[in-house]
Parts: sequence; structure tokens; C-alpha cells
Amino acid sequence: MESRPGEAFAEMDVKAATEKFMEIVDLRRSIRAYTPTKVTEEDLEMILESARWAPSGENAQPWKFIVVRDEKNKEFLATISKRGSGRRFTGEFLSKQMQKRFETLQDEEKRRAAFTKLTSGEVSAFVSQSDVIVIIAGRKEVWDLPFDTSAAIEHILLAATAAGLGACWLIAPCIDIRDELKLNEYFGIPEDYKTISIISIGEPAGRYPRARPRNKLSEIVYSEQFGEAYYKEDGEE
Repeated sequence: MESRPGEAFAEMDVKAATEKFMEIVDLRRSIRAYTPTKVTEEDLEMILESARWAPSGENAQPWKFIVVRDEKNKEFLATISKRGSGRRFTGEFLSKQMQKRFETLQDEEKRRAAFTKLTSGEVSAFVSQSDVIVIIAGRKEVWDLPFDTSAAIEHILLAATAAGLGACWLIAPCIDIRDELKLNEYFGIPEDYKTISIISIGEPAGRYPRARPRNKLSEIVYSEQFGEAYYKEDGEE
């Protein structure tokens, strides 16, 4: 008989476990630069095992994971990711959405550099630097496929962080059906499966990125009705 959650928690220091979990959540970053250091098989198996235990609707477990370490295959993913991002961000630039998104950036040189990096697709070309790229695909027949695989992906990102590694979740190589079909053909993914994303994993290089700003709980959590703040700012009733 399996132990109930209460029995399992009784055997651990829940406060310490909670603090460690939040520490890992706070440390997670989207890492886009990697050293040549190899990811150990022990760490990789732990990361994939965490994905295996992700929740899924009706326990469908629709996911399949392809581990990519071959340099030629990683370069293919970098090329198709660059092309996908370039196409996507060029559209954003031409529609003026990108300019609106960066309107608070006053440094014109930095604005131009950002626009160039995005519209050229270079923003996603880094993936081949990582030691491992994991392709996530899932059975199309499963209704909750995008949600189920997203849960598995988040497990991978947190597990990689817990192992002292960096990871980045990309949809660039499969957001366009034309790119997805090329990717699927290259890696032999069957027609009844959909490629959801790829994740680069490796040892972070250079300075660890600072956390990007997050909205306050008082701005995103509501009580009973949309717009009714659950958490109040100081001085508010």
C-alpha cells in the first residue's frame, strides 16, 4: 500500500523542504550561454525522471522525450530555431508591436541591437552551445497535450536548476507548422505526434543572469471576483 501524503511529509522537514524548493524557483533562469562541460548521465536521468512524474489529465502521460547530443543534430536545431525566431520577430517588428514593447528603452543603440538580435533570429541560435537538447513531443489525440507537456517542461527546468545546470525552453523551432514538419521528418517523429518545444540544458557560462522583474501578488491575485485584490498594499483597506 502506498503511503498517504501526510505520512510521507511526516518523515521530512517540511519547512526546510519548502525553503529549498522556493530557493530553486527563485534561482531558475532562462540560460542562453553554456560552457563545454558535459551533463552527467546521472543528472540527465534525474531531470528526465522529474518530467516522467509530471501531472497529466487522466494520467494520459502523452509525452515523449528525444535526447539530442550529436553536434550535427544540435546545429540543425539551432538553424531551424534561428529561422523560426527571425520570421516571428520580423512580423512583430513590421507590425510595430516590437517598437511598442521596447518603448521604455531610451538608449537608441541598445534598441537597435535588440531589434537586430530578435529579427535576425540570433536570439535562438544559441541552443547548439548546450551539451544536451531535449525535444518534447506528444500524442495529438490527447486533448490536454499542451497543458500536460507544459507541466513536464516546468519539472525539467526546475530539476536542471536543482542540479546546478542551466536550461532554456524554446518554441522557436516548432511554432511554425512548416518548421515543425521539417523537424519531425529529421528526427523521425510520427505523424500522430506533435512537437511542442525543445529545451537546451548545460552548465551556465559567464555571469549568472539577474532575475527579471515580476508583478506583485497584489497585482495578480484576486479575491472571489476578477479585479478584487486578495493581497492589499500597505495603507489599502
